Amino acid sequence: MSQRARRLARGVALVGAGMSKFGAFADKTSRDLFVEAFNAMAKTVDKGMETKDIEALYVGNFSSDLFEGQGHIAPIMADWIGLVPKPATRIEDACAASGVALREGLIAIASGLYDVVLVGGTEKMTNLPTERVTDTLAAASDATYEASCGFTFPSLYAAMATAYMAKYGATVEHFMKVGIKNHNNGALNPKAQFNKSIRDLMNSRIEKAKQKGDPVPEWNDELDFLKDPRANPVVAWPMRLFDCSPITDGAACLLLVAEDLAKDFSNNPIYIVGTGQGSDHALHEREDLTSILAARTAAREAYEMAGVKPEDIQIAEVHDCFTIAEILATEDLGFFKPGEGYKAIENGLTARDGAKPINTSGGLKSKGHPVGASGAGQAVEIWHQMRGEAGPRQVPGKDIRLALTHNVGATGGTCAVHIYQRR
Repeated sequence: MSQRARRLARGVALVGAGMSKFGAFADKTSRDLFVEAFNAMAKTVDKGMETKDIEALYVGNFSSDLFEGQGHIAPIMADWIGLVPKPATRIEDACAASGVALREGLIAIASGLYDVVLVGGTEKMTNLPTERVTDTLAAASDATYEASCGFTFPSLYAAMATAYMAKYGATVEHFMKVGIKNHNNGALNPKAQFNKSIRDLMNSRIEKAKQKGDPVPEWNDELDFLKDPRANPVVAWPMRLFDCSPITDGAACLLLVAEDLAKDFSNNPIYIVGTGQGSDHALHEREDLTSILAARTAAREAYEMAGVKPEDIQIAEVHDCFTIAEILATEDLGFFKPGEGYKAIENGLTARDGAKPINTSGGLKSKGHPVGASGAGQAVEIWHQMRGEAGPRQVPGKDIRLALTHNVGATGGTCAVHIYQRR
């Protein structure tokens, strides 16, 4: 039996989007961050909103149970923003949790069950020391055949990176250039965890050495800095420190409404016209480590639903938990042919002023990666870019009509892709 084309039975619009500051906050819990994101979202609704109008909440969260010792967080988030007794559901799909929560909220409205839905994500990761964060995140891999054998996520993505290098000829410098690009974008994002460019960080190290009377490093440029193991140590070769997204606290919120209600809330709504989700084998079972089946599946479904092609997408936020992940994403999404993604980095095609701007927010690499909130955070950036409200990081010279988000869980066991349209 041939598979029928999937369609939304009812149009859905994004009418508000906001996020907390991403970073490390010793004095805040996941609920504090969620309230901050909710309040930021409410301010973006052009014609205002009433909390009482929200009919349901879908919140993405990977593991508040292990990070904070707090399970059953959906009703707690509902309580803290005044939504009780409305239904509240937690979605756990590793780092794709709030991307999948967005899809569930979309489906809930498209089905006709609700008219107004709040989607969010939150994660408080920095309560734990780094080694325990590593162990907690490892629970998203295959605990029997990967984590128990000593594979952490840096080493899993390092395996993907070495496979890609061997197959296509990419070098460590190409991965470094992804990080440089995303830090350049993050430097323009006041809510990014690392809102400094690699050059800024390099110059800061040089100044500190001068002030202390230490030997001054002789770095000519960012690549010199990133190749120096004292500044950028290897975590799991070829992934170095600046190839890895940070440990982050943060939250993001999105307000979805039925299409026929959009203009009651917003002067300039953004319509979600395509959604897709896929799954994949654990990494150790895959025949090819240079592509993620879940991403290709989700992208194909989203493109088909929206009636568009990869070349129609003008900007995208993709899941760059490691620098290799951005390169794989741009190929899995069809922006570039297999083995051409690293060449696009080399040629500046994915820069903010390039032909296909990728991760204008700074991406997970610079903006930060509070895993349960990352997918919703991507949609916040798309909201600002499509409405021309991204400030100094606004993509220049584009009337952005079509955009995309790509949110991956773990090594790609889950992927959610969404396509956005401004009319």
